[in-house]
Amino acid sequence: MWIYEKKLEYPVRVSGCNPNLAKFLIEQYGGSDGELAAALRYLNQRYSIPDSRLKGMMNDIGTEELAHLEMIATMVYKLTKDATPQQLKAAGLGEHYVNHGKDLYYENAGGVPFSVRYIQGKGDPIADLYENIAAEEKARATYQFLIDISDDPMVNDALAFLREREVIHSQRFREGVEILKEAQLHKAYY
Repeated sequence: MWIYEKKLEYPVRVSGCNPNLAKFLIEQYGGSDGELAAALRYLNQRYSIPDSRLKGMMNDIGTEELAHLEMIATMVYKLTKDATPQQLKAAGLGEHYVNHGKDLYYENAGGVPFSVRYIQGKGDPIADLYENIAAEEKARATYQFLIDISDDPMVNDALAFLREREVIHSQRFREGVEILKEAQLHKAYY
């Protein structure tokens, strides 16, 4: 059971209407290396992790990824809420607007809908943890690329927070690999 605190994990502020930036942020909403894919991946993989501490870690990180999804959604909403249909079209969001209005939709920055193919799971805990390390590093890189192209210091502040959380998650998954490797060395054989 979760307790939902009705506030974002980190404050999200924007300097003003900027649908161009929102278009790029959508990558972390519904893209292959985005927050939804990560949350679903970790919350699924927790069932095949043999160590209860690591199950808890997978649950913690998976639910935190949902909080990150909420932050991205808030940024996109704030960046587009005052945009005109013409501004959305000029930003490359015309098709999105025609299909969804200003509602968010799980898609990447190119408008490709979210796919369950983004959710990896091998059923081998070490393979899954290495996949998760790679996913976190790809998300970290994407956040850095978003910061590089953004001209909004307020958005960059939240993006920097998210980028650093990806680093922490990668470190936690690396620790998980070592825990599993250590357990394999001490397996009891009868």
